[in-house]
Order: sequence, then C-alpha cells, then structure tokens
Amino acid sequence: MNYGLYLSASGVLTNMYRQDVFANNLANVKTDGFKPDVPTIRQRNPESVEDHFGFDVQQALLDRLGGGVLAGRQRINHAQAELTQTGNALDVALTQPKTFFAIAQTDAAGQTAVRLTRDGRFSLGPNGQLVQTATGRPVLDTGDQPITLRPGVPVSIDDTGRIVQNGTVVGRLQVAAVNDPDHLIKHGDGVLRIPESDTRRVVESPQMRSGHLEASGADPIRALMQVVEATKAVTANGNLIRYHDLIMDRAVNTLGRVTA
Repeated sequence: MNYGLYLSASGVLTNMYRQDVFANNLANVKTDGFKPDVPTIRQRNPESVEDHFGFDVQQALLDRLGGGVLAGRQRINHAQAELTQTGNALDVALTQPKTFFAIAQTDAAGQTAVRLTRDGRFSLGPNGQLVQTATGRPVLDTGDQPITLRPGVPVSIDDTGRIVQNGTVVGRLQVAAVNDPDHLIKHGDGVLRIPESDTRRVVESPQMRSGHLEASGADPIRALMQVVEATKAVTANGNLIRYHDLIMDRAVNTLGRVTA
C-alpha cells in the first residue's frame, strides 16, 4: 500500500477532529461561562519505531517521512472572559480565573456528586433551594450543602459570595478550585467533572460580582477562522489522497500493463 496514502489519511482524520472542536467553540460564543476547548496534534512515530521492528525490515527513507499525526491532549482555555451586567440579583460572575461554583448532580442510581461550573445564572427553585438556572441543580455552600432561601424575601449576594436576606447572612456560595484545571472533564451545560486523580478545595477568599455574568470565552472571529483553517487542512489532505490514488492507478494500469 502507498505509504503516503496513510500519512494523508492521518491528516484528514486529525484535522476533522480539530474542525469539530472549533465548530463547537463557535456554536457557544453566546453561552455564558463557556470555556473554549483547545485541540492539539502530536507527531506519530514511523511504523518501524512504533511497532519495534528490527533493523532488517526498517526502511530509512520511509522512517524519515514520519508516521503522520495523531490527535493530542485536548485542554480547556480557562482564561477570564468579559463580564456583562444584567442587574439580576441572583446572577453572579467569578472574577478569578480557574475558580468555579460548586453544584450537586444526582445520577440515575441516586448517587450525588459535586460538579463545577462557571455559569453563575442562579434562580430560586420550587422548594426554595438556590439552583443553577440552566440545569436546575442545587447550588452548594461552603459545607457542600444546598442553599435554601425564603421565597418572597429580597436577596443580595456580595462580592465574597455571602447571601443576605433581611440583613441576615443565610448562606455563602462555595467557590472551589482544583490542582490541575486542565484535567477537568466537560459534562455539557457548562458543567465540569473532577477526575479521580484530582481534588477539590474551597477558595477561602473568593472574588465575584453580583448582578453580572461572565460571557463566553470563545471569540467569534477567532473561532470562525479556526474552523476555516481546519476545513482547508482537511481538504488539502483529501486532495493528497486523490493524488496518491491516481498515482497508484497509473502505476497499475499504465506502467504495469504487459503488452504482447
């Protein structure tokens, strides 16, 4: 089989992956608290190196061509985004990068786990609990307990996360951090799962701004240009596959033809 065909195919697959990631970023340019994904590409070793072939079957020329490319580790860009004023007392925006609100998520088996989010759109649930508007999941205090408010009583949240009703502090938003935010796993709806290899800790002096929301971290122009660039890379590698196919066709049906 043509070695260049495999190299071109790896370029198509890897850049289609990049295209999907950038398209998802572009689709979320208006999603509050969204953090864009950053795909990476790594070089693949030649087949002889990857499969530990002996010197008797190695080909120096092919080894110099390399083994194509593979999708590398995907990470999240946690840079602070712009804040938008909403005037809603239950909208809160974090002003420290790599810190998160803590919410509770219950799975189908009834097990509850702590999840993280940058989406500070909160509202009052039917049972008086403070919940995340997008998912309806309870917002947790610094003791990992749901926050319950008195319906019909004005609410204010200060810049340290303290929740006040009638001049009395009734709770405090938990702001958490992890050792390596790049290992957080997205679960949709702006929710992040903490891997077992990492631990969560409560931030002692959080910084936030009530009546504001953090905008999406995806820049629309940059995201669009990245989609276009990845699409061009897919097309270029696809053209190389067609060229290799044409060369093989000529080699078999023209150069390899035996005439009487």
